[in-house]
Amino acid sequence: MPLWVSALVATLIVQTVSSFASTAVPLLGPPLMARAGLPPESIGLVSAITSAGICWCLACGGPMLGHHGPVRTLQIGLACTAAGLFALSQPLGLLGLLGALAIGFGVAPNTPAGSQILIRTAPPRHRTLIFSIKQAGVPLGGALAGLVVAPLMLAQGLPAALGIIIAVTLLTILVVQIFRRRLDKDRGEGQPGWARALLSPAVLASSVRSLRSHPSLPLLTALGASFSVVQSCLMAFTATYVVARHGASLAEAGLIVAVMQGASMLGRVAMGWVADRTGNALRHLAFQAVISALAVGLLAATGNQEPWMLYGCAALVGITAIGWNGVHIAELARVAPPQLVSDVTSAASLFGFVGSVFGPLVFTLLVSWSGSYGLAFAVVAAQQACFGLVALAYLRR
Repeated sequence: MPLWVSALVATLIVQTVSSFASTAVPLLGPPLMARAGLPPESIGLVSAITSAGICWCLACGGPMLGHHGPVRTLQIGLACTAAGLFALSQPLGLLGLLGALAIGFGVAPNTPAGSQILIRTAPPRHRTLIFSIKQAGVPLGGALAGLVVAPLMLAQGLPAALGIIIAVTLLTILVVQIFRRRLDKDRGEGQPGWARALLSPAVLASSVRSLRSHPSLPLLTALGASFSVVQSCLMAFTATYVVARHGASLAEAGLIVAVMQGASMLGRVAMGWVADRTGNALRHLAFQAVISALAVGLLAATGNQEPWMLYGCAALVGITAIGWNGVHIAELARVAPPQLVSDVTSAASLFGFVGSVFGPLVFTLLVSWSGSYGLAFAVVAAQQACFGLVALAYLRR
């Protein structure tokens, strides 16, 4: 098997399972919040804390990646995700919030570790497409969660559903072990201080400074942050939105999320192919930001019309608003100096996940204040349209 195929298979498996496990949490939002005696929109707090865990790992986890190598770091991430899900399987409280933090910390290594593996192995001519296929694991895992999690919970109950998801996550650690010797052999010298670095402000500052290594990195980072705000709100609230606004059942809400994620999976691969053909990923992302803002606005404007319109809007949002990540990460890795690929992708993703923290929080406040999911979606879409238009104006100059 060619090295790049091994790299793609390993990273795609981990990305898919990690996405499956993390997407299960907002899909189980209504019963989780009901068990805690909280309103349904409080799932936004769990999503925000999960994003905070991602930010923590991206900000200070570089030495951990350098010490263990990318595959071992991915395995550590899966173990953290399983531990976080176990904490959430207990009655929601402080333990549950710590579990959300652990899930975020476990999801985070997928971006820098995967980029480090693929930039070293992917053929340059098809690099964006290969990165996009890997990133298609995010919506693939989300679609699987949308199809499986709600029926599983209805049949077996909430604790059993979470237990099965934990078992799948732990099994993946063993599956990925077969790739470790081949893909981790160039991990370099160990960094015994990696655990202390998780609480080091200096490590965070060094990671952020890496974004000055290329002129296009600040604009790429800003676009990624804007997309992340939209994506995090869609992931956190779509299921709750269709239950509260359209009266859908939990199973139907899961199916709508599955359609959105399935469309996103196809969209990521298609967008990667288009970006490779056009040769200008940054301009491509700016146009996609404007189009995705229109798609989110259309989803929010959909009333109680025929059900197919809701499914159609979910698919359109999946292709445009969630189908961006592969192109973005591939372009970050392309313009970054080879020795800074993991640092640049971590730092840019950090700013993105800062948006993922504040996006659901602001969305929750807007819904609580106005009682309108439509207004909250409109605000989210407007900020993305502004970023896309500013980027296009900058590129034209």
